[in-house]
Amino acid sequence: MVIVAVGIIGYIVIEEYNLVDAIYMTIITASTVGYREVKPLSDTGKIFTVILIISSLGVLTYFLSQFTQSLLQTQMSFIIRGYGRKSKQKKMENHIIVCGYGRNGKQVVKELQSFGESVVVIDKSHDIVINNMGQPVRFMEGDATTDDMLLKADIKTAKSLITSLPNDADNLYVVLTARSLKHDLNIISRASDESSEKKLRIAGVDSVVMPERVGGAHMATMVTQPEVVEFLEHLNIHGESSVMLEEIHIETLPEWLRGKPFKELQLRQRTGANIIGLKKATGDFIINPTPETKLMDNYKLFVLGTTLQIKNLQEVLLSNI
Repeated sequence: MVIVAVGIIGYIVIEEYNLVDAIYMTIITASTVGYREVKPLSDTGKIFTVILIISSLGVLTYFLSQFTQSLLQTQMSFIIRGYGRKSKQKKMENHIIVCGYGRNGKQVVKELQSFGESVVVIDKSHDIVINNMGQPVRFMEGDATTDDMLLKADIKTAKSLITSLPNDADNLYVVLTARSLKHDLNIISRASDESSEKKLRIAGVDSVVMPERVGGAHMATMVTQPEVVEFLEHLNIHGESSVMLEEIHIETLPEWLRGKPFKELQLRQRTGANIIGLKKATGDFIINPTPETKLMDNYKLFVLGTTLQIKNLQEVLLSNI
């Protein structure tokens, strides 16, 4: 703009052009198009025109160099980020693979993030992967039913896989592929009907969730027992809640705890956390265990309390005194 303004003023002052002619001469000179002059230039006008052309070329060269530099920096940054992601991907372990980033998958990822879990998302949509590249969650574009895609998602070192694809047949293929790659992987699948649920269980899925069934049961409970629903929402399992319901897996207890009844251990008084249920090594559940219930190895405890209270309980269960 400065070059154009100088050119217009120069041609008006030196050659006494009117405004339209001055603009015309400035444009064809600055752009080096080379159309004919409005009228023959004086020597002073020719010198001014040469200076204007050189200045225009200099400005153009500067902007081109800045654009090229910016483009190179962007590309280098993209390459560096990509390299960093690849380096990070190689270290993925004890993570959760989520197949499908639709409405269910998106909610799953949100909940897992609230618990601080490492998540890998696989989706066929190129737009979904590109639009979420800056997220802390690792997004991968591809078909989750194939061996190669699951291997790229480090399924060998993953602890769980959740498949929430809209098509039950695709979920079945994911389960079969995942189970063949890692026999002890915890697999959870979405299903739309009971027939698919049976097939998924035969294929080796650990848990099946039917959104319609869960949603219908929740809505019915909101009508019949609304206060219960509201109460449960206050002590939900969300990582953001002040009071949480959490699962604690005890593989090996300290000697002073093994086989002792709850009334003798006084865990509630010592930590503030309340054990509302447990699952034995045999798979049997005990809801609201009595004071005489004994604590044993390979129990899963269902604990209600604040983050600090649950942490205190974990420390007691691992201590030797």
